Formats: sequence, C-alpha cells, structure tokens
Amino acid sequence: MESMPTGATKPGKITPLKKEEVENLLAKYNIKLEKNIGYDAVYVANMAKADYVRSITSDQALVMFVKDYMDDPDGYDGLPFTRFYADCIGAGRPIFWEEML
Repeated sequence: MESMPTGATKPGKITPLKKEEVENLLAKYNIKLEKNIGYDAVYVANMAKADYVRSITSDQALVMFVKDYMDDPDGYDGLPFTRFYADCIGAGRPIFWEEML
C-alpha cells in the first residue's frame, strides 16, 4: 500500500488532525504560513487529507499543500473559511453560530 499522510485511510474517510498536530507538522518541515488565522490551517490540512488522499501521499506533501493553498498570492485573507462556509451551504448543513460562539 502506498504511504498516506497521518490519519488518512481512504478518500473521504480520515482521522482529523487537531490544531496542535497541524502546528507540529508545519514546524517539523519548517513551513511558515503568512495568512494563517484561527483554525484555517487545520481546515485546509483535513480537507486535503479527505479530498486529495491519492495525490498527497506524505505528511511533508500535506503541509506543502497547506502552504500553497493558504499563502497563494492569488488568494485572499479568509479563503479557507469562505471555502468551509460555501461547502456547508452547498451540502445543506446548517451552521449553528450560537453554539460555536
């Protein structure tokens, strides 16, 4: 079986990484993010693990993807959260803001 990033099992099924785990992986591979706000890097890492498991075959490739996605010069601040929110709308999953705050 080919290697996969930490917690990846098969497309769409993962063991989500926690914020501390993502931060540790970024530090391990000396990846510094310029546009990381809140849990953006955590969302991007877990999205990548779930959606790109065939392409991202190692922890190093995972954090390099996170860097590319988040610090894309064509991107904008808040891009990962906008993607998350759009995905919730598209899937018909309500967000209970009162519970999150």
